[in-house]
Amino acid sequence: MSDLELQQREAVIAEARRWLKTPYEHRQHLLGVGVDCAWLLIEVYHSVGLLPWIDPGAYAQDWHLHRSKELYLSWLEEYGHQVESPQPGDVAIWQFGRTYSHGAVVIDEHRVIHSFLAIGVEVADMREERLASRPVRYYTLDSFGGSDGGRWR
Repeated sequence: MSDLELQQREAVIAEARRWLKTPYEHRQHLLGVGVDCAWLLIEVYHSVGLLPWIDPGAYAQDWHLHRSKELYLSWLEEYGHQVESPQPGDVAIWQFGRTYSHGAVVIDEHRVIHSFLAIGVEVADMREERLASRPVRYYTLDSFGGSDGGRWR
């Protein structure tokens, strides 16, 4: 891993930590006020220059219970690719309902930062029942380590 990529990954985790204790609010993205898991990822990766500004559009809070289209995965696959062993700063995404619909920033092999319904942004252990009992995939952004570092700011 290059020094640049290491710095980018550390910046992702530092930015995600700034959001800790922000309440969960569906389709919101205001630090300290409210954010859901999708917007948390958008805000974190955009703030450190690894993603362009993305507007996912309107989505129902329970879309994953009634639809089979992998909306979340399609966004992840547009900007990254699946990996078997995540590194700090990668994305973990779990299947809730019919689709992969809950994302988090990987801190280390057991911990993530995510926004969870009725809890808000927290550090969670992936070995906890609410996460460990579900299928999970890991993605890394293609922009990690790129010489254009902050092209999306």
